[in-house]
Amino acid sequence: MNYLEGLNPQQRAAVETTEGPVMIVAGAGSGKTRVITYRVAHLIKKGIDPFNILVLTFTNKAAKDMRERITQVIGPEAKNLWMGTFHSVFAKILRVEAEKIGYPPNFTIYDTDDSKSLIRSILKEMQLDDKLYNANFVYNRISSSKNNLVSWSEYMNSAEIQAEDNSNNRPLMGLIYETYTKRCFKAGAMDFDDLLFKTNVLLKDHPDVLNKYQHKFKYLMVDEYQDTNFSQYTIVRKLAAANRNICVVGDDAQSIYGFRGANIQNILNFERDYPELNVFKLEQNYRSTQNIVEVANSIIANNKNQLKKNVFSDNEEGDRIKINRAFSDNEEGKLVAESIAQEHSLKGLNYSDFAILYRTNAQSRSMEEGLRKLNIPYRIYGGLSFYQRKEIKDLIAYFRITFNPSDEEAIKRVINYPKRGIGDTSVDKLIVAADKHDKTLWEIINDPTKYIEGRIAAPIQDFATLIRSFMAEAKKLDAYETALYIAQHTGILKELHSDDSVEGRSRFENIQELLNGIKEFGEREDIEDRSLAVYMQDIALLTNDDKENKDKNTVSLMTIHSSKGLEFKNVYIVGLEENLFPSQMSLNSRTDLEEERRLFYVAITRAEKKLVITYATSRYRWGSLTSCEPSRFINELNPRYLEIETLSNKQSVVNSSFDDERRSWSQQKDFFSKPKPAASQTTTPLVRPKTTSILPKAHVPSANFSPAAPNELQVGMEVEHEKFGFGKIISLEGNLPDVKATVFFQGLGNKMLLLKFAKLMIVK
Repeated sequence: MNYLEGLNPQQRAAVETTEGPVMIVAGAGSGKTRVITYRVAHLIKKGIDPFNILVLTFTNKAAKDMRERITQVIGPEAKNLWMGTFHSVFAKILRVEAEKIGYPPNFTIYDTDDSKSLIRSILKEMQLDDKLYNANFVYNRISSSKNNLVSWSEYMNSAEIQAEDNSNNRPLMGLIYETYTKRCFKAGAMDFDDLLFKTNVLLKDHPDVLNKYQHKFKYLMVDEYQDTNFSQYTIVRKLAAANRNICVVGDDAQSIYGFRGANIQNILNFERDYPELNVFKLEQNYRSTQNIVEVANSIIANNKNQLKKNVFSDNEEGDRIKINRAFSDNEEGKLVAESIAQEHSLKGLNYSDFAILYRTNAQSRSMEEGLRKLNIPYRIYGGLSFYQRKEIKDLIAYFRITFNPSDEEAIKRVINYPKRGIGDTSVDKLIVAADKHDKTLWEIINDPTKYIEGRIAAPIQDFATLIRSFMAEAKKLDAYETALYIAQHTGILKELHSDDSVEGRSRFENIQELLNGIKEFGEREDIEDRSLAVYMQDIALLTNDDKENKDKNTVSLMTIHSSKGLEFKNVYIVGLEENLFPSQMSLNSRTDLEEERRLFYVAITRAEKKLVITYATSRYRWGSLTSCEPSRFINELNPRYLEIETLSNKQSVVNSSFDDERRSWSQQKDFFSKPKPAASQTTTPLVRPKTTSILPKAHVPSANFSPAAPNELQVGMEVEHEKFGFGKIISLEGNLPDVKATVFFQGLGNKMLLLKFAKLMIVK
């Protein structure tokens, strides 16, 4: 059996142990996919009928890749395997058994948009406030209930759930859930979550069906077991109960989908379900350099809730991990792009060898702008370009109309968003009228009673009045103030802010990031006209070229969640700041914080050769430059494997504090350049004491901090800022109350502050 010869001892033992419960703890880059495919091939080589083997994965791509590999070993018999995602496999079973639970065999599967559309119809029929009962929130609530096997009747009868809904002023959630379920059933439809929920119902209510599939699937294998939710766990446990030939593969250190309902306890407590369990640990990392592996080990060692393993690498030692600091998110994007350009040029690497990973989608803006300016091709992996996202295109459409009301496509996009009672039929009438009278769409909208009959003229007139108000304000306000005014008065900000789903929060953050970009544009000194109209022209040049790039030689940009399962030679992890990564949402419990740390571990282990971690000391948030504190995760990394770099492009200002700060960083670099111990001494990473910090501390305001009035401040004064620390006023420009000050801060360089918002105390 040639396929066994290339396996290391632990891999081979896992492949050859085919009977009874088996757990394969597969560290990052340890050859997990090879072990799964060879194990299936080995079962078939031993004479097990492929029809009796069930392999469950989380992606269709994983299933396809595994089947191809198995085919290479055993030939066409691999086609007879039951292999696929949880949802695809159990949809297939439900097609066969549907009539037993009252569904037709050809039932429809609703996607997310179908489900949300139905929910919106139900909310409308029930005359409920769609802000309080937001469709996204309702959908997520129902989805979570199904994944925890809570039916609508159990939902309604749970005192705890009802008390929670009542306290949130949503007492009718249970009724909506019931109505939604019955409407789906009446339509002969299941949503995505039903494919698992209804499978559980089928196996629970029909013992004959359970017995049938228990004896059909004599061998079960589950990939990425750490990502299973309660519904998936229950199905797998029921199916494996008769033969107990179950093999689960996963890595608790890569469990990062708790927000989707994944339960890490499923893998941590697997031995409790199967006391006779055989455990195999795949600890050799074949992907990354020794330094990358050791740094990953040092971060995950801080988690208390984990399966202990000693991941190691026999690859080259490799470069140390660079920790880079930027003074702003915009500079962070610029410097990452410059680093990629340099690596590409000097080392002859392909752009496809690079990946930029971030915690939230909104962070892609500064990265995209940095890459565009250097003409570096890139693609957004698993998502749209920042400027192509719906919420961004919606707000930009309002900007376009403000400066060019003849823009028909922009009008059609937003005339009824947010909803104002102008439906598709009414828009069609407007277009017909424009054609009939040889007018632009805006001319018809601007005087609707002249061309349109009925009550629809009123909301159309309101829309025209709204746009005219934007035009008037744009003549008085700067770029950022105009953009913020439009975002607020369209209702887009309010609508997205009221949506507290994961998706809704992401869209709200993206709008914030767009406004941040406009704020930065308005403060540029290299252009004379910094109006929103000019910004729109700038954006048009960016988005017109933002087409699907068919050239695979591109830098990959993605969230860390999207990067799971991928690998790149060079990886940049950006935005390592408190409240961003770890996310502010994760700081309330150890469970959430440990998931964030696992997410960082996943990001680190995507890198093969080179890893760069960056953070910014300031970011724009809602138009204000705010100070950022470096992430606690950076201080948890073993400094033995790090190289601290002070980024280039600092403002050249003669100041002794700048020299002191530079010397401080130089001393740190010297410390990290000390010789490493012999390889035998570094197998177990040293975790630096918590009291040590490799990064500058956040400024703590003086006890007597009392900000001065803007009219008291003068050039040359030494001042203190609440977050930026001590500095000196270099220049003042403008008239009260809109005076802007350029202040040099120790360790941060020059910053431009609007004095009516900035709080500065005069030191001397």
